[in-house]
Amino acid sequence: MNAFANVRACVFDAYGTLFDFASAAARCPGVPDERRAALSALWRDKQLQYTWLRSLQHAHADFWQVTGDALDFALDSLGLADPDLRERLMRLYLTLSPFPEVPGALAALKARGLRLAILSNGTPHMLEAVVDGAGLGGVFERIFSVEAVGVFKTDPRVYQYALDELELSTRETVFLSSNGWDAYAASAFGMPVVWVNRYGQRAERLPGKPDSVADTLGAIATLLADERATRS
Repeated sequence: MNAFANVRACVFDAYGTLFDFASAAARCPGVPDERRAALSALWRDKQLQYTWLRSLQHAHADFWQVTGDALDFALDSLGLADPDLRERLMRLYLTLSPFPEVPGALAALKARGLRLAILSNGTPHMLEAVVDGAGLGGVFERIFSVEAVGVFKTDPRVYQYALDELELSTRETVFLSSNGWDAYAASAFGMPVVWVNRYGQRAERLPGKPDSVADTLGAIATLLADERATRS
């Protein structure tokens, strides 16, 4: 059976999937050119590590604090610690650039009658800012933050929260993420999953398995839109 045969809604991860987390450092003139890639990578790595560790420690802090803590670590590690630079980078994180194919892919899915939502570690304020800044304010039916649950992905309660709010079953809701750990966790939870493997990552050694893999959201949008058209 086609994993997407009964899909009625697409739920997207935000950071790395719809929005380019590296665009903050890339657009900040205070970051030396030779340090931009290293800063983006270390900032992102520590950000994710802190979400997992805080979840394990039952020491939740919202994603804005976690993002700031991770940035402090990265700037200090790279010899770039500076209060003004930190402030500029945090502001830029609220207006991350969408990946080029995102607006067209979302439009194609919506045109086929699929419901669109976001499920993210980001706070409501962070998500509203980045969505509006990208000109996507009217695209999504709902924007879900883990703050409603009080724990970060990959806790199963996060995925269940989105299903409960949408009033849909696992098989009716496809989850799309560029993060392998997120894609595998949603699959293990029971959702059909598309892994938007933008960064050419190897397969994870974790429970679950994505039902489809592509390197951009555009390719996946075509797949799901075609499936929807076939059933219409």
